[in-house]
Amino acid sequence: MRFFSDNAAAAHPKVIEAIVESNRMDTAYDGDAWSARLDGAFSDLFETEVRAFWVTTGTAANCLALAALCPPYRSILCHSDAHIEVDEAGAPGFFTGGAKLMLLDGAGAKLAPDEVGAACDRIRPDVHQVQPGALSITNATEYGLVYTAAEVAALGRLAKERGLAFHMDGARFANALASTGESPADVTWRAGVDALSFGFIKNGGLNAEALILFRTELADEIAVRRKRAGHLLSKGRMMAAQILALLDDGLWLENARASNAAARILAEAAPGRLSYPVEANEIFLKVTGLEAAALRAAGYDFYDWGPGEIRLVTSWDQPGEAVEQLAAAIRAL
Repeated sequence: MRFFSDNAAAAHPKVIEAIVESNRMDTAYDGDAWSARLDGAFSDLFETEVRAFWVTTGTAANCLALAALCPPYRSILCHSDAHIEVDEAGAPGFFTGGAKLMLLDGAGAKLAPDEVGAACDRIRPDVHQVQPGALSITNATEYGLVYTAAEVAALGRLAKERGLAFHMDGARFANALASTGESPADVTWRAGVDALSFGFIKNGGLNAEALILFRTELADEIAVRRKRAGHLLSKGRMMAAQILALLDDGLWLENARASNAAARILAEAAPGRLSYPVEANEIFLKVTGLEAAALRAAGYDFYDWGPGEIRLVTSWDQPGEAVEQLAAAIRAL
């Protein structure tokens, strides 16, 4: 009956099995057999050579990437509701050593090239103002909207024209691709993305996320920064093992399809209440305080999301019966 966050979902049984299998002597840190397979596995997935690093949190993946992409004396363009602004406790500034976040607007937490370009134009090209160094977007966004490959490519072209590095926060990257059916390559490096934070914890992982570098020359810097930030675990094989288990036979995408399907059931129960289209696994509903209280009294758990709005998030392991019951409860409001 819990719909407050996919962060609380169970780890997939195959992930647990993989961790158990890796629970034996091997080389420490990232020199083990499992970690050695990551570059190849992700290179196959993205149809190009990449470098892949495991880290323990999405915040670490985002901020390590941004630290390598943006110098401390420049700024990172992002949406005002971006996770790196709202939910990471100043970590981007901490990891980058001082890079500023420049906040932009856009419906559903999506950025458009015109807005990004206009923001760059407002900055005087002199030493008195912080010059932009990187662009960061979230796919799917903090309001559950999905960037298509064409939309990412438009931003990628602008980033290249303006000399900006391009980062994608993919905490729900699997849900985004499950929604559009587009290829991982088309939505990332072919569209100009330099680095991706590939989320696994929300989608069946236990405690491992992946930082994917399409600019492979940054790998040595990331390796040092990961160690310096305290994210080089001695038993890294257990991180790599769970990521490989989710990549195996497309389990990561299968899990995302399940959570997206559950979200569609809830969306269909409340067409007049949706604050945003439901394109991934987040649903934002307009309800009164009394209606929210009624849902909680019936046993449903979710976040309030500002006055008159709640957020529901479905997970890969959401029981179908609970989803159908909540849909019925929403219809009955």
